[in-house]
Amino acid sequence: MILLLLYVDDMIITGDDHSGIFDFKLFLHQQFEMKDLGHLSYFLGLEVSSDSTGYYLSQAKYASDLLSRAGLTDTKVVSTPLEMNARLTPLDGTPLNDATLYRQLVGSLVYLTVTRPDIAHVVHLVSQFLSAPHSTHYAAVLHILRYIKGTMFHGLHFSAHSTLDLCAYSDADWAGDPTDRRSTTGFCFFLGDSLISWRSKKQHIVSRSSTEAEYRALADTTSELLALRWLLEDMGVTHSSPTVIHCDNRSAIQIAHNDVFHERTKHIEIDCHLVRHHLSAGILHLLPVSSSDQTANIFTKTFPPGRFRDLVSKLKMASVKPP
Repeated sequence: MILLLLYVDDMIITGDDHSGIFDFKLFLHQQFEMKDLGHLSYFLGLEVSSDSTGYYLSQAKYASDLLSRAGLTDTKVVSTPLEMNARLTPLDGTPLNDATLYRQLVGSLVYLTVTRPDIAHVVHLVSQFLSAPHSTHYAAVLHILRYIKGTMFHGLHFSAHSTLDLCAYSDADWAGDPTDRRSTTGFCFFLGDSLISWRSKKQHIVSRSSTEAEYRALADTTSELLALRWLLEDMGVTHSSPTVIHCDNRSAIQIAHNDVFHERTKHIEIDCHLVRHHLSAGILHLLPVSSSDQTANIFTKTFPPGRFRDLVSKLKMASVKPP
């Protein structure tokens, strides 16, 4: 993937344009007091390395510091961020006498998701109890940290030989929250082979069917799709063909293609109009995908170790140890 910069005179400078990069740096130096620190290797907890295959982003040192802060000095590790079918509720366990450490750890985990999409869903879960965490929530945080301990060098790989085709996966876990029965939206976007955007977020409204939950997720995915296409266009990457969104709910796909609203879709009419409008305009193209191939599943629910490893591999993550 080529990294792009926007020049002050609207001229696009590509990553292999050494003369353009030199001129751009000279311009910045004339305008601001600055120093060239050379090739990027570490910035705000992000570790950056590169080779002929592309760029690697990780947060191994940040993760190591986080484990030290939590006091995890033993060697015990786990194979998944959370146990299968784990259900966290506000009243499980006993209230923590001091919630400071819990909040600090969860806040740090949120920042760790910048390069660790494999923990996005579980971090989204433990983040819901910041106001009044209990012992079970703290135990869940420790479980996440033990998973990180065993996958310290996991990170993102941005391929140098990938296409610039954009595609997405959209999914929802219907009524997955045991307390308020709201569903969870999950989506992810790939630019060629590189994962560039993802989300795991509880929906604002209770959905009355799995189709409704999936369609609300599809609407959120469409909104993200528009933002990414606009951003890529500003960077000189245009897409003349529709962007494919993979969805494993055929009913949601049928509603998107149906010009007639039925009684069961009136309450999601705005979402229907949003998706259908951009479907008709050729901005997106919906394709059915089997649940076994639904990459966005990892952002909506927990899985046993085998299935979880399979989904992580679909995210095109890499594990790079320092030389």
